[in-house]
Amino acid sequence: MAAAGETDESRQAVSQTMKEAFDNPLTDEDDEEEEILATVLATTLKVSNSRNPDLQRMAIDSLSSEDQDAHDIFVTIDDPRKHVTKMETYATYKVSTRTTRGDFDHPEYTLRRRYTDFLWLRHKLEETQPTHLVPPLPEKHSMKIYVDRFCKEFLVTRQRALNKFVTRIAEHPTLSFNEYFKIFLTAKAWELSAHRKMKPSFVSVIGSSVKTNASAYMLKNRSPEYTMMWEYIHTFGDKMGSVDRISQRILKEQTEYREHLSNFGPAFRLLSEYEIDLSDVLNAFAKSIESCAKGMDPVVEGSELYFTPLIKEYILYSDSVKSVLKKRDKFQMEYELAVDEITRKKNEREQVKISDQNYSVGAMLGKDPEEVKEQKGNKIEAHIQKLQKQVEFLNDKTEVANADLKADLDRWHRNKRKDTKEAFIGMADRQISFYENMLSGWEDVMHILREQDLELPAPPQPSFSSPKDSHNSSSESSSWVQIEGAEGGS
Repeated sequence: MAAAGETDESRQAVSQTMKEAFDNPLTDEDDEEEEILATVLATTLKVSNSRNPDLQRMAIDSLSSEDQDAHDIFVTIDDPRKHVTKMETYATYKVSTRTTRGDFDHPEYTLRRRYTDFLWLRHKLEETQPTHLVPPLPEKHSMKIYVDRFCKEFLVTRQRALNKFVTRIAEHPTLSFNEYFKIFLTAKAWELSAHRKMKPSFVSVIGSSVKTNASAYMLKNRSPEYTMMWEYIHTFGDKMGSVDRISQRILKEQTEYREHLSNFGPAFRLLSEYEIDLSDVLNAFAKSIESCAKGMDPVVEGSELYFTPLIKEYILYSDSVKSVLKKRDKFQMEYELAVDEITRKKNEREQVKISDQNYSVGAMLGKDPEEVKEQKGNKIEAHIQKLQKQVEFLNDKTEVANADLKADLDRWHRNKRKDTKEAFIGMADRQISFYENMLSGWEDVMHILREQDLELPAPPQPSFSSPKDSHNSSSESSSWVQIEGAEGGS
């Protein structure tokens, strides 16, 4: 009974907070999204790290005419720089924007932003677009392979992740029009600092209150479709976590293997100085090993720059999808609470119709009992009318959240397939190149060995004799040894 009482109190608290938060009438908005599809050529990806001032123009020129018509804003992140002051050490990244949108004062912008500015942008997008899937940012201290988080390799890896972050936002049909995204792209440093110091909006505070009060509420009618989404994204996150842990171990082993090969080659060269007769062979061995060590560079760098960051990005993406699913469930919860409240009020209205008001407070004060009943009925009816509008508003809000979530998840699945394909093709190409280079080097060693008139052992031939034959053969051999020994003795 106590637990039931706490649940009722929780529902009433959520209902009260919800009614205060959604008294505003629903405004008609066009929530239909037009999918913007663009295929960026490989050359565009390759120049994304360049410091060429014509980077934006090169990216646009690499698109087809249809893609250029669909895209009206292009953003790239490049040129990471380390800044050292008396108070702190930090890094900034150049943000270059080119757009044809009329609400921008200029067609091109170039400015520098810190990592914390990107964090602020993502927080604002989540706050103002709660029904959309906001791309994740790289974690601030997630790259354990780098001891110095201001080294060149670390900054380049983060720059690529930040570039992908803003590119996904710029290609989104809704997020790209967010006012805070425009501020991030156009505001000067002091203007952005002023925006960042502004207090959270009232809607954000109310949303946190609703979330706190609704912690004990369970959804009644969640669609199986969204239950399957929950199960999929949980499994996806777990599997990607396993891939990340294994890929980290492989990367560590590849790095150590490259280091061992780098030390192994000079050892043969030193040995060749003392073994004059074998100097050509030993030098050939050293050359082949050094070639293998050099061939490991693109394999390790490819894992560091392309494969491992991709896995981490989609692990963070799974958390973002979970967050949006929770928000969708919260909208449905608010709708269900409003439906429960309106049902309760209708039952209360029926009870008033059949109730006896002769002993009510109003009747005791001299009012006509029928008049008291009518006043109570009118008050409840007015409350029901208000709740009916809230139910319609919350139902529309839930439907919008469902539509936005489905559209963003469809876009996410397309990007996932594209990114995974590119990552696996790149990994396969690097592995093929490495082993082709290794094979070529060792074939050169075999050629030198044959030229030196060194007897190469013939490959072992497989034996197909049975154990019984092997026993007979050994017996015959021992017999011949005994005969030969006897003859020698005689």
